[in-house]
Amino acid sequence: MLRTGASRIAFQAIAPSVVRRTGSAFLCRADPAQWAARFSSVAFTKRPQAPSASSKPIQAIFRRTLADKIDREAEKRYREEKLQPTPETVSATSTTRPLLSEVGASDPVNHDVDMMKGIKDDMETIKDTFSLADVPRPAYYVGLAGVLPYLGTSLSTVFCAWNINQAAEVGHSLLSPQTAELFLHVLEPLQLGYGAVILSFLGAIHWGLEFGGFGGHQGYKRYSIGVIAPAVAWPTLLLPIETALISQFCAFVLLYYVDTRAAYRGWTPSWYAIYRFVLTFIVGASIVVSLIGRGEVANRVVRQPGAADKITALREAAQDTLAKDEEEVLTLKGDQVEDRVATVQNSDDEIQEGGQANSDSK
Repeated sequence: MLRTGASRIAFQAIAPSVVRRTGSAFLCRADPAQWAARFSSVAFTKRPQAPSASSKPIQAIFRRTLADKIDREAEKRYREEKLQPTPETVSATSTTRPLLSEVGASDPVNHDVDMMKGIKDDMETIKDTFSLADVPRPAYYVGLAGVLPYLGTSLSTVFCAWNINQAAEVGHSLLSPQTAELFLHVLEPLQLGYGAVILSFLGAIHWGLEFGGFGGHQGYKRYSIGVIAPAVAWPTLLLPIETALISQFCAFVLLYYVDTRAAYRGWTPSWYAIYRFVLTFIVGASIVVSLIGRGEVANRVVRQPGAADKITALREAAQDTLAKDEEEVLTLKGDQVEDRVATVQNSDDEIQEGGQANSDSK
């Protein structure tokens, strides 16, 4: 396989010991006559042979290769460059390092370790995650103003509940128990009605996005969101106040999930998911506060009849009225039958009397 002299030189330089060991082992095993006969053609070949060489030619090749890679111009420039003295950086400790520190690293002893750095980084991450910087300012301000009535009704509920408890426990409060209870009953339909309006409005947003073709026209998928939201919101007005508030809370959370998925699919602007989270958090917290306030005075306030109670009372009143009408009809029919019977009897009596008179005259 090795036909050229250079290749033989390289092979001999790389593995001379292997060749020698192989040859010596061969000499021990083979007869000298066989060895001479077997390699006589090699010994007496007329093929030009390269001079024998050791490992020096290979080392010379490596040195030439490394010398070719040296940048002579850069070495000359570095040789002629003069070092500039900087005495201001030299001090008693500038050339000394602590035993366990790394060369080139800053001295940890001279700097205070910020123990709150991890917490600060976490707070920055949270702040960046829930940042509303991308939300348009009009939508930001109008959206926050839209949840203020809901927040106001919740705080008013807590205030009225505090007055009722204060009057019951201490004997005096800012408002009389009757006035606080009256305000509490007035706040019920306001809070529930406004919650139903907000849910309907959030569903209607998807109709506007579909009309504008934001994220493409999705058809019934996006229209159904605007239909289901009011269909779930308005029946809560017929429920008792506590059940209605819990139902609206679940509806707000479910609609937030739907809006988040819509934003992920590109059906809404990218900032809409965070925007909805902030508004939903305020509304949800308001509902929880209202439930806590009403729970504190549940045994001290007379429960006002709700829409469902009124419908039940109306149905019961209608049934009572119908029963009375049926009784009157039956009574009237009974009287008419009695009158009819009396009339028939009177007619029979008159006929009998007329027959007797005729017989007497004959």
